[in-house]
Amino acid sequence: MDDITKFVRPNILALKPYSSARDEFSGSEGIFLDANENPYGNLNRYPDPHQKALKSKLSEIKKISADQIFIGNGSDEVIDLIYRIFCEPGESSAIVCPPTYGMYEVSANINNVRLHRIPLTDDFQLDLEKILQTAGSDSSVKLIFICSPNNPTGNRLNNIGKLLDRFNGIVVADEAYIDFCPEYSLKEKIGSHPNLIVMQTFSKARALAGVRIGMAFAGKKIISLLEKTKPPYNVSVLNQQAALEALADADEFEKRRNIILQQRSHLVEELAKLKIVKRIYPSDANFLLVEVSDADRVYRHLVEKQVIIRNRTTQVTNCVRITVGTPDENRQLLKELYLLDGSAR
Repeated sequence: MDDITKFVRPNILALKPYSSARDEFSGSEGIFLDANENPYGNLNRYPDPHQKALKSKLSEIKKISADQIFIGNGSDEVIDLIYRIFCEPGESSAIVCPPTYGMYEVSANINNVRLHRIPLTDDFQLDLEKILQTAGSDSSVKLIFICSPNNPTGNRLNNIGKLLDRFNGIVVADEAYIDFCPEYSLKEKIGSHPNLIVMQTFSKARALAGVRIGMAFAGKKIISLLEKTKPPYNVSVLNQQAALEALADADEFEKRRNIILQQRSHLVEELAKLKIVKRIYPSDANFLLVEVSDADRVYRHLVEKQVIIRNRTTQVTNCVRITVGTPDENRQLLKELYLLDGSAR
């Protein structure tokens, strides 16, 4: 699938992007009287609209060309832009595979894009044949969103490579949690699959959820479409700087990630001892999906004790999602669950 332009909305192909002052002059030295900025203050200048320094550092770390990187104001902006670029409102459709991240559906509704919901199998894997059958029978299908490791189930999804080879549309692989199993990233397939977009984020393993930095890796054609469709200054100076600082501290990143992975294993071991816990699903992320005897009761008890987890029973019956916290936070969580279970220790 060399020509992805056939999936792009004609008005986006024809779009002339906004040209900012920093597009016309990109130097860093001089007296700047071109952007109607206030001459006073520390944050008076517009940010680099193309995030060149951040992309250069990411290129080095992710082993991917800078012109194959897009930086968004959170991954949610990337999701929205993908719908805008590839889906005609009221005409196009996309595929999602619940249970999965809810913003795929919210953004589809905002952009007036119809969704085909093809549930994951009982073991939380892609129903590949059903997906391909649906896409083959409906020419309006332009996109499929795949979250791997998946939220809220926590597991990696198989057969994405087969989907890439057989799906006649754009495949969006959301790898928000991939830093907890980096060897399984699909970004190496970008060169051979022009229809692939890989999303990653600074929110999880990089501990910058409050900064709102999302990334997309794709072929140059798709990146250029994202660049010309986004708002001109979509990522602030402060956010770009925070991301660069996080990338510079590789040792602290590795230390924190290792603690989270160790604590995840510890939680699995301790939760398995509780009578109220019926099943702990395998996780490749920084959270656990746990089936309990009564999710509503477990959730209410923990909230009363000011330990906040996520009740996911509306997505997976009687399941709660527990984020791996610090060792102290996890001890408090387990203490309250022991009390509820009648097995205080």
